[in-house]
Parts: sequence; structure tokens; C-alpha cells
Amino acid sequence: MPRKNGILLLAVLGGMFLAMLDQTIVGTALPRITAELDGTDLYTWVVTAYLLTSTVTVPLYGRLSDVHGRKPLLLIGVTVFLVGSILCGAAQSMGQLIAFRGLQGLGAGALLPLSLALVIDLFPPERSGRVQGALGGVMALSYIAGPFLGGLFTDHASWRWAFYVNVPIGIVLIAIIWTTLPHRAGDSDGARPDYLGIAVFAAAISALMVGLTEKGLDGHTWTSGPVIGPIAAALVLLAVFVAVERRARQPIVPLGLFANRTYTLVNVASFSTAFCLFAGVVFLPRYFQEAHGLSATSSGLHIYPLMLAMVVGSVVTGALISRTGRYKPWLVTAPIFLVVGTLLCANLAVDTSTLMLTVWMALIGLGIGPMLSGLTVAIQSSVPPSHIGTASANLTFFRQIGGSVALAVAGTAYTSVVAREAPVHGLQAAHAAATATVIPWLGVAGAVVALVALALMPDGGLRRGPAAQDRTPAAAQPEPV
Repeated sequence: MPRKNGILLLAVLGGMFLAMLDQTIVGTALPRITAELDGTDLYTWVVTAYLLTSTVTVPLYGRLSDVHGRKPLLLIGVTVFLVGSILCGAAQSMGQLIAFRGLQGLGAGALLPLSLALVIDLFPPERSGRVQGALGGVMALSYIAGPFLGGLFTDHASWRWAFYVNVPIGIVLIAIIWTTLPHRAGDSDGARPDYLGIAVFAAAISALMVGLTEKGLDGHTWTSGPVIGPIAAALVLLAVFVAVERRARQPIVPLGLFANRTYTLVNVASFSTAFCLFAGVVFLPRYFQEAHGLSATSSGLHIYPLMLAMVVGSVVTGALISRTGRYKPWLVTAPIFLVVGTLLCANLAVDTSTLMLTVWMALIGLGIGPMLSGLTVAIQSSVPPSHIGTASANLTFFRQIGGSVALAVAGTAYTSVVAREAPVHGLQAAHAAATATVIPWLGVAGAVVALVALALMPDGGLRRGPAAQDRTPAAAQPEPV
């Protein structure tokens, strides 16, 4: 690996880590934040504002980077993310914090999909599997590290450092990108940007995220006005969006890509495996906190077997893909681990032994890990080089939407089990029973859908030869003067 590409890979890994970290780092700091800023009634919107804007902008950054090149979009994304982080750390009210979290998310939407796309730009296909495996490992690490670091900063410094920590890392990233990443022009044909498509898409996904967030709040059912209203509006707006994209010269989401069987099935798998991912990284820490009385920081440490297995699964899958040139066999195997691991969690109780739970978490992690790296390789190998950014972004987009749906559905089930079991068996046992209900349902449902989708996927492999070479020359070309 050329030294220049090695430095860029570190920047790619750092950018991805920041984007994923900020989805979870605030969770453990929120009780302190709401107490200090007097905003308990706005608790959930500190998280939702970030998820909403970062989810909406993911496909936009991906498509715009295909048209205008990765470098300018990545620099814009990191800069906006850093400005948002500084403002979040300096916020003096909940209203300010929510607004600044939204700004932070506007920048974060660039970091993950463009990091995934840069791997194809910078590295030859025979090495992309290994590199995507490393990226998947960083993704897994960030899911677990976020709650731990949030608790650490809150307990030993200030919750504001959960945001300020991004600044030195982000400045280094900007310096590396500015000086090292070559600029390669995209494939713009001079057509006017799809402004109408961008507006309708942003409105549709915002309405969907608001509806799903309201569903996760206590007392709201699927037929409640704050839930059904935004979701219905989102469905109408998505239909309008499809009509707009069919006529746009430069569509922000090229609908023709969905005619590609691999592309469509991989996105289905990304959506469904988010159920398994969020089942593990959200509800297992809650089990340790509610059923065992552990702190948020300690609960994060207790699910390290899950995180380590995710990292191992991602890295090993990436290496196997690079060695064999095939991705389907390894992807089809992963959901089997997920089904077994999540089904075993149906036996979860307050007195479940640490050894048994470690094995169950490891199985779940070994199932999730390959999806973080292998799905990226599969989708990037299935589309033309001119749509790599779009494909990487949509993979991320469907994963985030799948996670939001999973949490909305699981939140209701969890609350109902606790309400039913607590008067009979006590609160700790009730939370254990709720976890033992939610994880198997989410995990098995998501894994089975993913297994079917991946089994139906054509048996493709890494793209070789001239088509692959089109992706890599930018890494070897000097920066224009």
C-alpha cells in the first residue's frame, strides 16, 4: 500500500468513526444534559435531530459526490460536522442543543458513505475486501465505544466534551483530505441539480423519522395522530418523489439502479440486518442497566464480547472476500449465526451466567460483522463506477431507516412486557423478560429476511479487469496544481 493511501485510509477510518460515534455517545450523557439545561420534555430530540438530518443527507452526499467528486463533498461534510460539534458543546439551552445537533448531522451524512466509496477509489478490487473489513470493524467499535465514552466524559469531565472531542480529530481529517486526497471530477453532464427531488426527499424522510420517533415515546400507538400523521405524509411524499425522479435529468436517487437484482437485494439485507444490530447494541446494555443495576459506562464494557465478535466477523469476512474474490458464500453464512445467537437470548434471565451470555453475544456479533463489510463490497461490485457513491450511501441509508423502524417496533413490545411482568415478578425480572422477548423477535425476523434476500442474490464476485481499473487511477494521480 503506498504511504499516501495509508494516510488516507487513516482519515477514512477516522471520519467513519466520528460519524458513527456521535449516533450513540450522547445517550449516556443525556440525563446530565437535560438536568443542566432543564429540558427533560425534549430528551429524545437531542438524538432524533442528529439521526434525522444525517439520514436525510446520506443519499444526497452520495449522489453529489458521484457528480462533483468526493473531495469537495467530504471537506464540506467534515467542516459542517465540526462547526456543529463546537456549537453543541457551547449550547446554553435545549433548543440550541437540538438545533446544533441537527447541524452536526447535516455534516455527518457525508462521512460514512463517502468513506465507503473512497475505498473503491483508492484501492484495487483485490484489496477492497480487506479494507472494507477494517471499516466494518471500526463501525462495530463505534457502536460500543459511544456509550462508554459518553459516560466517561460525563462522569469525569463534562458532557460538553462528548462534542468537543470531535474537534482535534476533525481538524486532522481536514488537513489530510485537503493535502493528500486527489480531486477527481465526477460525471456531471451539465444538467441542473435535482433541487425538487432533494426537497421532496428531505421532506419525506423527515416526516418518516418524526413519526417513528413519536412511536417510540410512551403512550403513543401506531394509530396515534403524532405517529400515523407523519408516516402517512411520508408515504405520499415518497410517491411524489418517485414521480419527480423518473423525470429528472440528474436524479438524486437513480431509480434505474433498483433494476439491478444484487443492488436491490443487498439494500433489503441492509435494512433487515439493522434489526439484529440494534437489538444487540441497544437492548443488551439496557438489560445490564435495568436488570443488574449497572451504570451506563459499565454496561458498555459488559457487551464487549458482542463488539469484539463484530470486529472479528467483519475483518475475517473482508479477508475471505479478498482471497476468494467471492462475497455471497460468506454473506449467506452470517444470518445463521444471527438466528442462533438471538434465539438463545430467549432464555435470558436475571441470573443468566456470564459465560452463557458471552457465547450468545459472540454469535450475534459474528453474524453482524460480515454484514458491515460484505454488503458494502457486494453493492459496490454490482454498480457502474459512476454510481459507487450513490450505492454506498443508499446502503447506509437503508441501514439507518431499518434501525429506526426496529426501535419503534421494539420499544412498544419492550414497554408492554415490562408493564405485564413487573407486578408479578418484580422490575428487574421484568426488564430481563422484555429483553428476552425483543432480541429474539427482532433478530430472527431480520436475519431470516436477510438470509432469503442474500440466497436470491446472483453469485457475483469482485469486479476485475478494465471495469475495475476505472475506479482506481485517482489514487495514483498527483493533485492538480
